[in-house]
Amino acid sequence: MKRWQMYYNIHSMFNEGYSRRQIAARLQLDFRTVSKYLSLSPEEFDEQILKRERQSDLELYATTVLDWLKRDPDLSSAQVLDRLKEHYEVTSAGRTVRRFVSALRKKHNIPKVRTENIRQYSAIPDPPMGRQVQVDIGITWVSETTNRKSIKLYCVAMVFSHSRYKWGRWYDRPLRTSDFVEALEIGFEFFGGMPKEIVVDQDRLLAVDENFGEVIFTREFEQFRLSSGLEVYLCRKNDPETKGRAEAVVKYFKRSFARKRSFDGIEAWNESFEDWLYRTGNAKEHGTTKKIPAEVFAQERLLLKPVPSTNRVHTNSVTRIVHKNNTIFYQGNRYSLPLGTYMPGMMVSLVLAEERLIIKDEFGDRILAEHQLSTGKGELVSNNHHLRDMSQKLDELQQVLWERFNGSEDAWIFLSRIRNLRPRYYRDQCAMLLKTTDVYDLDTIDKALSYCMTHSLFSAVEFSNAASYFAGSQKQMMAAIESNPKVVFLPTAAAVSRKRDLAVYERVVKGGEQR
Repeated sequence: MKRWQMYYNIHSMFNEGYSRRQIAARLQLDFRTVSKYLSLSPEEFDEQILKRERQSDLELYATTVLDWLKRDPDLSSAQVLDRLKEHYEVTSAGRTVRRFVSALRKKHNIPKVRTENIRQYSAIPDPPMGRQVQVDIGITWVSETTNRKSIKLYCVAMVFSHSRYKWGRWYDRPLRTSDFVEALEIGFEFFGGMPKEIVVDQDRLLAVDENFGEVIFTREFEQFRLSSGLEVYLCRKNDPETKGRAEAVVKYFKRSFARKRSFDGIEAWNESFEDWLYRTGNAKEHGTTKKIPAEVFAQERLLLKPVPSTNRVHTNSVTRIVHKNNTIFYQGNRYSLPLGTYMPGMMVSLVLAEERLIIKDEFGDRILAEHQLSTGKGELVSNNHHLRDMSQKLDELQQVLWERFNGSEDAWIFLSRIRNLRPRYYRDQCAMLLKTTDVYDLDTIDKALSYCMTHSLFSAVEFSNAASYFAGSQKQMMAAIESNPKVVFLPTAAAVSRKRDLAVYERVVKGGEQR
């Protein structure tokens, strides 16, 4: 729409009773543009808008600039402005030239594409089954569930080049070499075997230096490489396309899983991610191969090398972190630990022995738990004695309270009835009973217990109220007694013994006075 036509339509609709916002919505204009045009008279509009367009310097050079763009489609607006200044007296601003060049490209369909140094690619056949795994590290931002704060997450992504079977592990802090090596170990355990080679970047986590093919790896990664027997293919610098499959997997993880997902702790995040891999990541048909990665990998798994279980980089066994619910993760399943094992940052070591999983402390000195290995995925494998046993502690608590009540039969019945009627709140009831027995004497406690039993009041609150009542009655009675002058208290009326002089006892000893 030409500007003069736009000006006419805006004023016409405004005279018909349309508001500024209605005009902007109908003409698909910005509200500020409508307001600006309504504030201008026809003379002012001609002076400020139309005259400026008619006197545009750049329109004089439209043909020249168009020839430049057709000859060099990747010419930037900054280069156009420089050429105009070189050959003509042009004083236009850079922003004006960018808009002018963009309008020319759109009008004459001249997209900005590079015509030089365009890298050409060729399709590479998939390597044989079990041959290669590509590894890459990705970074993304997610929002916390509680305060909507943005969190930066790091992901180690692994994918088999033949089957496209994927795995990954997320971290909420910058990666160290030990983290990267740990992720590789856990990934190979997830796959159930190892390939012959891995393809990775020349990252500082892995390589200290590279000189014409002579690679110096970091100490931790070199130990892992030697102990696992893996061949390492290190990509050249500035050549990320060498591991294009891993690059694509990182984007897939970030866009399909992490995008728009709330972060509720790294442990829960990795749990959800592993479930997503089984449900979607490895279960959907791959866009290039047109095959389901999980089905192809079922055959590829048979050709993998076994994962060394006794020749580790960091320790002689697999390590896992203990979660707050006293469980550890291993090959997609959760295995329980005795209640009270968890401590922040606590690690345990895992040892496989005849289809059984033995969980030891971090140094492997003490066995914490032993489980039968699960063949499924997403299961919770637990021992009954690992479950929370509240009955024993409640029994001990009830025994302590019963002794506070002097071990009477009524007291035991009273406590048992509270436990049966309020099992969920029995611990809170006991806490209130303990507090009450600390405040009042045994006589008051006995009276309150007798009152509650007589009236079937099986509640710590009722007991506390009764004890408070009887304690108050006793104080009133004592006050009344003390105010009665006829009452003689034994402590004040006690006889005072007569004191004799020492000389009297001396005469008695010598045979003198007998009294």
